[in-house]
Amino acid sequence: MHEVSVMSSIIDSVLEELKGYQVERVEEVDLTIGALTFLGEEQLKFAFEILTKDTLLEGSILVIDTEEVEVRCLSCDYLGPAEVLENEGFHGMVPILHCPRCGQGIEVTKGKSCLVRSVKAVEKDVPIQG
Repeated sequence: MHEVSVMSSIIDSVLEELKGYQVERVEEVDLTIGALTFLGEEQLKFAFEILTKDTLLEGSILVIDTEEVEVRCLSCDYLGPAEVLENEGFHGMVPILHCPRCGQGIEVTKGKSCLVRSVKAVEKDVPIQG
């Protein structure tokens, strides 16, 4: 279950970034996860709940948006979704890595992301000096 190690890295990165602020608590963490990462949303949420205990992130909501697969053809300039083989034994989909229009080679333009989009945090009250 690589979701635990991925989520651990995400949490470490968020906590490191928050060190520069006087954060009281975190309310929400928004992620974008590409379909080609094959990361399970429920497994990520479970790992988030367990790994955030006793941190600033404990009790915050994890919001996950899925980035669908998009490909660009290197020959005919097709830009759009990849064709997929339905395969229940492998996370439900396997992308076909050729153009659905002309059959030539493609490059994946979307669907590989694992990105923290935003963190909604509450900062501590800081007295105004003056």
